[in-house]
Amino acid sequence: MAHERPSASPAAALSADGNNLFLDILHEAPFSGHREPRSIFGSALYCLLLAGFAVVAAATPWIFLVVPKSIPTLLCSCNVLLLILTGMFQQYWVYQVRKVRLQGYYSFSQRLKHIARLPFATITYGSALMLLVLVWQPYIKILSITALLRIVVLVEVICAGCFMSVYVGYIHQYNSLDSQPDILRPLYSALQPSSSLEDMRYYDGGRLSDQQMALLQYQRENLHYLNEEVLRLQECVSKYQGSDDGNTPQVDLAHLLASRNQELRALTAEMNQVHSELRLARNLIAERDAEIQHMRVTNDQYIEENERLRAILGEWSTRAAKLERALEAEHLSNVELQKNIAKLRSKPGGQWTDKHQS
Repeated sequence: MAHERPSASPAAALSADGNNLFLDILHEAPFSGHREPRSIFGSALYCLLLAGFAVVAAATPWIFLVVPKSIPTLLCSCNVLLLILTGMFQQYWVYQVRKVRLQGYYSFSQRLKHIARLPFATITYGSALMLLVLVWQPYIKILSITALLRIVVLVEVICAGCFMSVYVGYIHQYNSLDSQPDILRPLYSALQPSSSLEDMRYYDGGRLSDQQMALLQYQRENLHYLNEEVLRLQECVSKYQGSDDGNTPQVDLAHLLASRNQELRALTAEMNQVHSELRLARNLIAERDAEIQHMRVTNDQYIEENERLRAILGEWSTRAAKLERALEAEHLSNVELQKNIAKLRSKPGGQWTDKHQS
């Protein structure tokens, strides 16, 4: 009990605990203990809806036995209704993913974000395929139009059901999770010892900005929760101070309020740290962009130099070709000249020898 302790022990306990406040929050996040499980009621309801549409598609010849000519029209209308309902459910799933993200589970939100949009995309592709079947109806001779539409509806319902099963599995895994949010790893980096590999997180690619945004959203939710906790504790302190009994544990309440204030200050300091890290990442990206721009300018200069060298090589090739043609023509003229000289030597020489003999 608080009234049984010595007078010096509360102050000593407060000072000893005050020195470890920043270390305690590394192992106990204020918001992680209040994680709300996500409901799978909407997903189960959508799976039942898919099962109903599958039954309707499979038993179409018996359900619409009275109006057999209107079966394609009814199937298309049911598919459009399924598309509208899937769009409504998708808004609910996106809301669930946002809640998971705000709880600090970034990896789960990334997985669920892609799966939550697949059922609507599947039903949309199925509707487009049904439209193609109706347009190409005169050229289809393999199966009847009713059979093709039933096959399309069954395939899209099975695919959407598989995606919903994966989504429900992830939600169940999230509800049964017993660990700290994964976004806390960079959240308390300022309170942990520095590492030589600390700068490697800036080379994470395009996910850095997304992770920083998720971290800021989680911090905002944490700050909101801590403000509510501070207000609640202040009300408790005011109620205990207003009571007249001597057993009021005011020292414990003051310590708890001080610890919450320290956690709030730590989160504010961490938010500033995250902002500085984000600015550093943007500066690094700007430096990389400047280097890339410089490399592009250098590459353009090299391209221009190569073009100039190609032009010089082309000019020298043209000159070499002209010289070769001139040499060939000169060689031909020399050959002709030698032939003419040989003929001239042979003809006058014979006449000169006949004159001397006579």
